[in-house]
Amino acid sequence: MGIRSKRVAALAAALLLAVLAYGGYRLYLRTNALAAPAVITPAMDAHQLLSPSLATRWERLVHGNAPPGGPRPKLIALTFDDGPYPVDTPLLVDALHDLKVPATFFLIGRDGEQYPELVRRIAAGGNEIADHTLTHPNLDQLDAAAVRHEVEEGARVLRAIVPDPALRTMLRPPHGRYTEDTVLAIQSVGYDVILWTDDPGDWRSVSMQTIEAHMRRFATAPEIVLLHSGKRTTIDALPQIVARYRAAGYTFVTVGQLLRRVSPEQLNHPLKAPLG
Repeated sequence: MGIRSKRVAALAAALLLAVLAYGGYRLYLRTNALAAPAVITPAMDAHQLLSPSLATRWERLVHGNAPPGGPRPKLIALTFDDGPYPVDTPLLVDALHDLKVPATFFLIGRDGEQYPELVRRIAAGGNEIADHTLTHPNLDQLDAAAVRHEVEEGARVLRAIVPDPALRTMLRPPHGRYTEDTVLAIQSVGYDVILWTDDPGDWRSVSMQTIEAHMRRFATAPEIVLLHSGKRTTIDALPQIVARYRAAGYTFVTVGQLLRRVSPEQLNHPLKAPLG
């Protein structure tokens, strides 16, 4: 084999390795997404959940996030992160009231401290209020002591405004950013880490049609949906979303109600149930 042929062969081998490496990386990301938990309680093994074995990854890749045993109840919890905000939060609360839908609001402590009347208005509407930290930092960049401070102080500030029991038990990490150490710190102060089964992406600039279509396609039973306060398109999309889920036999609940009716394992292995 000549020098030119050897170079061509070496280049081809390098390209093949690059393709295989990229493919492997994409499979790794795919299995991470399939194995991502929706709920992590203080009793759960954070390492096992967040660093699944190769066998678990393969099982999820082949069979998806198939639920172990039996059907799942058609329960859906709408959750709204951030705020409260002076204009959009009252509009959201009014829309939920008109639709007779309870929701869970993960509020930022400092924002709630600035607008306590809005926190009380959310609670008066029959909604649940949970912890979204004191200042909304990236928890994955903080040490354990700082994570615990954000969790406990955020809850303390909000509990001084409304005595919702969820403020003592449920925390959602800002931006959904966390590491195993983050989760261990949150577990150490007795909180459930509440994530989601569906993220329609309303934190981006997307249309109400995009939000609604995403939720139809990726519906699960049971369901925790990540949405955001302060998004007009989300408010506009709510009537159609609620009507479609109700027509499919779903009942709207808060996260607290959901956790009392299904196990965390069921939420971490929801049944795919696209609405068409």
